[in-house]
Amino acid sequence: MQRGQCTPLRVGRLESLTKAPTSFTRLRDTSVRHGGVFFVLESGMDLFEKPGDAPPQGTQPLAARMRPASVEEIAGQEHVLGPGKLLRRAIDADRLGSIILYGPPGCGKTSLAEVIAAATERRFVRTSGVLANVAELRALIKDARHRLKQDGTETILFVDEIHRFNKAQQDVLLPHVEDGAITLIGATTHNPMFFINTPLTSRSLVFQLNPLSEEAVVSLLRRALSDPRGLAAHSVVADDDALLHMARMCEGDARRALNALEIAVLTTHPDDAGMIHVDQGVAEDSVQKKAILYDNNEDGHYDTISAFIKSVRGSDPHAAVYWLAKMLYAGEDPRFVARRLVILASEDIGNADPRGLSIATAAMQAVEFVGMPEARITLAQATTYLATAPKSNAAYEAIGKALKDVESGRVLPVPEHLKNKHLNTAEGKEPTKGYAYPHAFKGNHVNQEYIPTSAVYYEPSEEGYEQTIKTRMLNWAGAAAS
Repeated sequence: MQRGQCTPLRVGRLESLTKAPTSFTRLRDTSVRHGGVFFVLESGMDLFEKPGDAPPQGTQPLAARMRPASVEEIAGQEHVLGPGKLLRRAIDADRLGSIILYGPPGCGKTSLAEVIAAATERRFVRTSGVLANVAELRALIKDARHRLKQDGTETILFVDEIHRFNKAQQDVLLPHVEDGAITLIGATTHNPMFFINTPLTSRSLVFQLNPLSEEAVVSLLRRALSDPRGLAAHSVVADDDALLHMARMCEGDARRALNALEIAVLTTHPDDAGMIHVDQGVAEDSVQKKAILYDNNEDGHYDTISAFIKSVRGSDPHAAVYWLAKMLYAGEDPRFVARRLVILASEDIGNADPRGLSIATAAMQAVEFVGMPEARITLAQATTYLATAPKSNAAYEAIGKALKDVESGRVLPVPEHLKNKHLNTAEGKEPTKGYAYPHAFKGNHVNQEYIPTSAVYYEPSEEGYEQTIKTRMLNWAGAAAS
């Protein structure tokens, strides 16, 4: 090849080159030069297309194509979007300030933000707590201020996973939320009261979105089958039980349900009449293994352990074992579960069955020694024992009352006869006077003052062994009165 000649090379994307070019010179709309090589871009391609730009609608998954275009199309969330509800009124009146949407995956946080932007005719700018840094946030806010000044266009800045912003990133938003340069819509799966700075939450309304009900998800799936944006181009017959199975398995996650439906339709061969039949078997194949809504250090984690503890406290071994199984299946640390059982054994069973603490402690040691998967058996034994044991929180209540007295400043002096065995005096040590040694009396008990107050802290119940304790204490009280 002679000097100055070049060979045209057609590429789909410049990123597909073995070595990415370091600089480009645009020659015309369809070509670029890099070094001595001339590249011809495919028709319609933009050299400067951003990697994050949305793909053409035909290549988008069903869940993306079926995003609602209006408030009326949003499935569920009637508690905030129903007629007369605060968020709905604010949208309809175009008086919406900054808000934070809190809820599990697939409940419609992003869709709701987009619908709000469309309904209020504001520019929608999307970023993520995972990707955006302080410099990018400042650039987005500067652009929003410029548009507001130039043509009065207001901007909604949607921050997905806003809980991942650190304090500095959250603080960058504060003055601009305050003066209305942007309308912030933050989305998070975490409780914003714990994971988002108080100054930011105080300047925003927090709306909690719920997982979609099975009925709402089934309705959404049926809409996707008939909507031109969805699967209307396919001839599909879907059984009610198949759609219900998808809805149930998705656990309120509309995105997951729609994606399962798309897989079911696109991977099922039509019959002789050209119909695609989605039955129970197809639905089960499309969903595969049920995904557990359980993330360590997130709401699913705390909600499930809460259900587990309350089931044991409520004496329901069936529910307790189910929540235990869910935690272990999701990969929870079995030592964490064992520690919770030790706490529960004292807090909720106490002296009604003193063996409960011994069993819980032994289970914790066994879990440490054995490990999973066998440790599940030990945890199940301890769980069912504690769930079926008699319950009493008397010890828990007793320490709570006593601590309250101490914290409120009620610090009582130790009676003289209970002080250390000897007293230091100018003449030397002399025995403490007035102390009665209980073992020198019948029943190893003697009535004497142990604290200068009549306050009652420990009140045993009549459950289990505490009934014996209560009887014993009543006998002591009766002997003192006589």
